[in-house]
Amino acid sequence: MPHALQFLVLTLAGWLNRHQEDLIDYLREENRVLREQLVRQPLRLTDAQRRRLAIRGRRLGRRALTQVASIVTPDTILRWYRRLIAKKYDGSAHRGRGRPATPGQIAELVVRMAGENPRWGYTRIRDALSNLGHSIARNTVKRILQDHGIEPAPERGRRTPWKTFLQAHWEGLAAADLFTVEVLTMEGLRRYFVLFVIELKTRRVKIAGIHHQPYGEWMEQMARNLTDVFDGFLQNTRHLIHDRDPLYTRAFGEILTSSGVQPVRLPPRSPNLNAYAERFVRSIKEECLHRVVLLSESHLRLVIQEYVEHYHRERNHQGLNNQLLERAPPAAKPEAEVQRRERIGGLLKYYHRDAA
Repeated sequence: MPHALQFLVLTLAGWLNRHQEDLIDYLREENRVLREQLVRQPLRLTDAQRRRLAIRGRRLGRRALTQVASIVTPDTILRWYRRLIAKKYDGSAHRGRGRPATPGQIAELVVRMAGENPRWGYTRIRDALSNLGHSIARNTVKRILQDHGIEPAPERGRRTPWKTFLQAHWEGLAAADLFTVEVLTMEGLRRYFVLFVIELKTRRVKIAGIHHQPYGEWMEQMARNLTDVFDGFLQNTRHLIHDRDPLYTRAFGEILTSSGVQPVRLPPRSPNLNAYAERFVRSIKEECLHRVVLLSESHLRLVIQEYVEHYHRERNHQGLNNQLLERAPPAAKPEAEVQRRERIGGLLKYYHRDAA
């Protein structure tokens, strides 16, 4: 090649190299300007953008990326590339799921047996399941109980669960509770306390008393009324559940005990253990008391009396298969005219057919 031609080629290559460097310097400076504009808002790249940068950054290498990369660091771009390669050879989506999970029906049986039999250990529960045709390992029983927060048999057997206590004493078990009602009187708003007792098995309710300022002697008289040998509501009751309200005094408990009713005081802050009484309070307030402006004590007593009648004779109870507590006599004919009974000005309604 002539010297003149070699000189021309070298001159053109140097010019192209300088032109490329100037182009790169301009793009780098343009990136800096764009980043300064986005300083208040973090740059969010999509997966596709990360993939493109990773592929092209890998070709340049770390040294070149150090001079060129301005959006992210070279280490970040190379890390994206390593993840891209790892994802290509990731076969986890085609792997099996390992040992199959225990069917939900068997897990429910394990939990049920442990709850109903506090002294049964893992082996005893496993053997009971085997009698039903379910073959599982002892450690599987242990894992299921641990997942449900159920303690081993020695710990469960040392104390009687509340549900077991209720089931064992269901026939003679009642609960007492107090709730408050605001009444608009001539002197302004006055708070009244309503004491009631509910029979857990039948859901029958007795309003024991209403007072604007209950005290110990009044509660003792309510206990005497409830345990009266002739018409006391607690005649067939063996245990009475109540909370830790100071109104349930020692004298109150002694009157119950002398009549054969054992008071059961609930632990602190445990309203769920008196759920049946709490549910009645919610029902009478939501369905009645919160929808009426009570104008006097006599008005309050009348409204509560009407609701209790409705509760016993006209209201279906979900906990008793949606049945009435007191069944009305059947109608003479199924096609008899439908009648509507109203209480408290139409607030409570009941539809029925005329009996024979």
